[in-house]
Amino acid sequence: STYVPCPPPPKSHKPTHKSPPSAPKQPATCPKDTLKLGVCADLLGSVHVVVGPSRTKCCSLISGLADLDAAVCLCTAIKANVLGVNLNVPVSLSLLLNSCEKQMPAGYKCA
Repeated sequence: STYVPCPPPPKSHKPTHKSPPSAPKQPATCPKDTLKLGVCADLLGSVHVVVGPSRTKCCSLISGLADLDAAVCLCTAIKANVLGVNLNVPVSLSLLLNSCEKQMPAGYKCA
């Protein structure tokens, strides 16, 4: 028989694609002017306010934000004391978010 098997195809050298190095995670920042969040202080004084100018002004500032962004903004405002009162940060943040129908993001810590 004159059958000669074909040689195996040459191994191709596929270029190795290196993924770009991942950028270090930047801390979340507030996309709003934090000083404007001073209108939220009135909500903390009257937690039971369901409607009213203070709630409307405060909530309108964070209404278009995702829960995390809203939490970051309010946390920044509380820590910068633009609300004008000394506060229990975790409790105040939770109260403000809840009054504006936002949720505290799981695992988020206002630090």
